[in-house]
Amino acid sequence: MNHPILQENYKNICKKLPPHVQLVVVSKTHPVAMIQNVYDMGQRHFGENKVQELLEKQPLLPEDICWHLIGHLQTNKVKQIIHFIDVIESVDSRKLMAEINKHAAKANRTVKVLLQVKIAEEDTKFGLEVSETKELFLEWMQGQYPNVEVNGLMGMATFTDDEAQVSREFSFLKQLFKQLSLQKELTTLSMGMSGDYPVAIDCGSTSVRIGSAIFGERDYL
Repeated sequence: MNHPILQENYKNICKKLPPHVQLVVVSKTHPVAMIQNVYDMGQRHFGENKVQELLEKQPLLPEDICWHLIGHLQTNKVKQIIHFIDVIESVDSRKLMAEINKHAAKANRTVKVLLQVKIAEEDTKFGLEVSETKELFLEWMQGQYPNVEVNGLMGMATFTDDEAQVSREFSFLKQLFKQLSLQKELTTLSMGMSGDYPVAIDCGSTSVRIGSAIFGERDYL
């Protein structure tokens, strides 16, 4: 079943993104049929927030989808997704990193991750402090997590209409990204969602997570 509005939204977003910026379509709360529709237009990277929802959708969709876990991940749920997850964008603790490494080793896989850095002023956002990020990155560089591949950083800006503040937060993360890349070149800086992705791209984002600007608001159907 085709969704003309969905297809038009998707095409419009794709036109606005520079060639070097990856689009991760955030499919949380949206039905399999709509995800399939976007897949049929050529999209392969999709992001889900919750493990349970991901587990329900993944078997019903094409095997070549690259699934990104973009929400907070509890350590006791890592083993449920480790066999198929492509990128875990939300590594926000040493404990989680260790758990991913442990289960990836059991599955004979190396799993790609992003370290989620707390850049927003809101208390509700998860993420590592800058010092924790540097320590965890160093531990990884020293070989403590051999079944994990740190590809870059992820961050969420404060939910505000103050574009200058959002820009400051994204620019701060870009600077940290550059610092860590001096030790080992990182490829992915995941910043920007439907409401702030143009600012994120201006600040150096290489991957954006967009849902509502494609699917519409949650009551789209």
